[in-house]
Amino acid sequence: MMNFRWKYNPTYLRIKFGCKQMLIPLMIFQFIRTVLLPTSFDVILLGLLAVLYVAIVLEWL
Repeated sequence: MMNFRWKYNPTYLRIKFGCKQMLIPLMIFQFIRTVLLPTSFDVILLGLLAVLYVAIVLEWL
């Protein structure tokens, strides 16, 4: 029987935590950019960033 010490690889957790910290400033910047100069790309990118953040917070990834 294999006994794992961690549920997830520590490197994966470090990358996940780093992405979570970087997403908030990126989302704020993208929101300001979308409000000032809305284009289809900006709206889609903001939506993708928001979905990615929610997926990380809710542990879907």
